[in-house]
Parts: sequence; structure tokens; C-alpha cells
Amino acid sequence: YPSTHGVFEHRVKDFCEIIHQHGGQVYMDGANMNAQVGLTSPGEIGADVCHLNLHKTFTIPHGGGGPGMGPIGVAEHLVPFLSGHCLVETGGEEGISAISAAPFGSASILTISYAYIRMMGAQGLTDATKRAILNANYIKDRLEDHYPILYTGKSGRSAHEFIVDLRPFKQSAGIEAVDVAKRLMDYGFHAPTMSFPVPGTLMIEPTESESKEELDRFCDAMIGIRNEIREIEEGKADKADNVLKHAPHTMRVIADGEWAHSYSREKAAFPLDHIRYDKFWPSVARVDDAYGDRNLVCSCIPIDAYTIEEVEVDQA
Repeated sequence: YPSTHGVFEHRVKDFCEIIHQHGGQVYMDGANMNAQVGLTSPGEIGADVCHLNLHKTFTIPHGGGGPGMGPIGVAEHLVPFLSGHCLVETGGEEGISAISAAPFGSASILTISYAYIRMMGAQGLTDATKRAILNANYIKDRLEDHYPILYTGKSGRSAHEFIVDLRPFKQSAGIEAVDVAKRLMDYGFHAPTMSFPVPGTLMIEPTESESKEELDRFCDAMIGIRNEIREIEEGKADKADNVLKHAPHTMRVIADGEWAHSYSREKAAFPLDHIRYDKFWPSVARVDDAYGDRNLVCSCIPIDAYTIEEVEVDQA
């Protein structure tokens, strides 16, 4: 909560209550605590169990940056069922034996989150939540005249993230979400989450960390891309040979002696004026993502390269 569609479900307490009335328990995914901390809590909403994705709200690395960490919290009535451990006195009276790395997990990671919480304090954490929600709604308000926004709450606002619907452009211009994602690289941005939780969309989650200048730079890029799509819709740009279908454009592509496209090098590399003076060049040109996903190519060195020759050592 809020949902991954970027909406505060205004009847979430009713949902939880209905489940409880019928003997069920509510498990909450704590992925979106960035929109809860200091304003509400899983217990307040009615959840019985919740794990916290520390990489999304509490500053730890994720993916290639290090192992994940998901502490689990439970309501008081479930404490007796917490798992125990054969070496450490922990868990509840009716708990099962240890599962996975309980009760420690990747314990060293917790020091990072602990330091963050101590440095921010209660007010700082609450302000971070408010700014994350404010930043998302600022971008939404700037983009909603240019793109369909898939979901909003009862008030017309989003939570800390929202979904831009790109599916209509496939029919009107032959443009798909992947084309917009690739073109954003020419504007200097790594694309937001693509095709999740809805295929053919971008889920934008700016967090509390970005400045207004950076938010505006992103909005200008998205609006610029919408104008490029409009050129295709109006027949001013070719449906197959356009800046989106061939994005991203690397320095090597732009500097190549031969240029076979119907659009200019300038349009490809410098779609907005400020990019001329502060260009972040993509390092890899367009690749066929689907082909790469379906056809694994091993780039490892041969196994015999690891062979170690035995060397006689003089013991004298």
C-alpha cells in the first residue's frame, strides 16, 4: 500500500476488515513504504504481516549493488508464531524452526538503514515521504496534458508513483514503450520501470531525492518525445525511420561518415537545446532486447583457460 498502480486505495481498511471478518489474514507488500512512513503504517491500515523492502525506502543497495533485505513485521496476535532458531533464543512459543537466514538475514545491511533512520529522525522521514508524493504529483501534473495517466485516486492525485500509458501510440504512430525508453537515453535518462505492472506503460517513481531542476529536465524530455511521436502521427516523420525507432544514438553513430536516416544528426543527438552543453552519451546503440532474452550467448572464456600448470618447486 499504496498499490503499485500508484493509488492510495481509499477503502483499504474496509478490504482488510472484510478479510478479518471471514477469518483471513492480510499480508502487505512493504514495497511502497516510501509513501507511508510518518503518515500511516501497515498496522494502522489493518495488515497482519508486512515485509519492508529496505532497498526502496531505507537506502540499502539492491540488485547488483548487494543482497536485498526484507525484515518482516507482524501484528501482536501473530508473535507466538514467529520462527525460532536452534542456537539463538528467538521466535514465538508456537513458531516453527528457522527458515532461510532467520533471525538475522543479511544483518550487516541493517546498519545502513539504522544510520539513515537516526540521521533523518521522525520529522525527516515524514518530510521524505511527503516530498516523494509531491514530486510524483508534480511530474504527473506536467505530463497529463501530453500522455494518458492510467490511474489516479479519488482526489485525482497519485501516490509516490504513477503510470503513463503508451499503448495508444502503437496504433497512432507505431511507437511502443521500448521506443520511448530507448529515446530517453538520448535525452540523458535511464528509463523508468517499463511494462510493469501494466504492459506498454512506464511507471514513474521520482522519490524524494531529485531536485525540481531534475524533475523539470525529465518532464521536458518526456514532452519532447511526445512531440516527436506527434510528428509521426502527422506524417512529418517516417513510421519506420525516425528518432524513436533508432534510439539511442551513440557518439560513434552520430560521428559515422555515412548517415542514412531521414532525420538529422542534430535531431538525433541534441533534441533539446540544453543537451548541447550537458550531454550524457549512451554507450550502446539499439539492440534487439527480445532476441537477446531468448538467445543466450556465453561470453565466458574456455574452461581450459582456468587450467593451472603444475610447477616443480626446488626444496633446497
